[in-house]
Amino acid sequence: MARQKSDKDKLRRGITSSEVHNVEQLSTPRAPVIYEVVRRMGEEEMLRPVSSLWWSGIAAGLSISFSVLAEAILLNHLPDAPWRPLIANLGYSVGFLMVILARQQLFTESTITAVLPVLKDLSPEMVAKMVRLWVIVLAANLVGSLFAALFCSFTPVLSPELYAGMVEVSRKLLKYDLGSMLFAGISSGFLIAAMVWMLPTAENAKFVVITLMTYLISAGGFTHIVAGSVEAYLLVIAGDWVWWQAITQFGLPVLAGNIVGGTALFAVLSYAQVKDEI
Repeated sequence: MARQKSDKDKLRRGITSSEVHNVEQLSTPRAPVIYEVVRRMGEEEMLRPVSSLWWSGIAAGLSISFSVLAEAILLNHLPDAPWRPLIANLGYSVGFLMVILARQQLFTESTITAVLPVLKDLSPEMVAKMVRLWVIVLAANLVGSLFAALFCSFTPVLSPELYAGMVEVSRKLLKYDLGSMLFAGISSGFLIAAMVWMLPTAENAKFVVITLMTYLISAGGFTHIVAGSVEAYLLVIAGDWVWWQAITQFGLPVLAGNIVGGTALFAVLSYAQVKDEI
């Protein structure tokens, strides 16, 4: 009786001791907790062997090609209507879902995961580890996406209609000038970094978070260095660009934009909001 009375008194004042545990489980982790999760992810990536990073990056480059393929499939089956691009853009999320849920190494994810450990311990050794990770993963991603573009172009794996749809999807890059490529890349880099920051708290909603954030990249007309490289390769193979145009008009400005958006904007801002609490 005394215990029941005590619990009733606590309910009048607030919550019971047993409910405190429920509150802790249901509450959203504080920003420093999210920071620590993402930072540790970056440290683990930096410590991976070269061969592991390379083959994981190759796999990511191959998987990301399904973003272009899925968009082409949707375009080929949707009627010519004003809302057609908005639905077709959903296909862009497919490759990212494959890469991220399979934990393959994607360069733009590392613009935040590998940067947070460097911001905490700014030393030549940490910077060297970050650069090592970036170079290996980016090179592997681009090789994997090149293989995917060549495979789609020179083997009978796709119907002529579907391949033409992939080239049509890729031709959206032709409307950008250098400045547009750069700033579209900044937006894309920021969105990918935001997605990485959100995933530790997403739990069972990871599918939704990845789909929403990557859909915004496509629907907003933003540019991504790895997914866009598949499109750039297809444009070169189709004769719309030559190699130097793919590098100078797409590769360099988009790469710079993704790094600025993911690192200089999101990663630095994320670190700034927790640096006095860690």
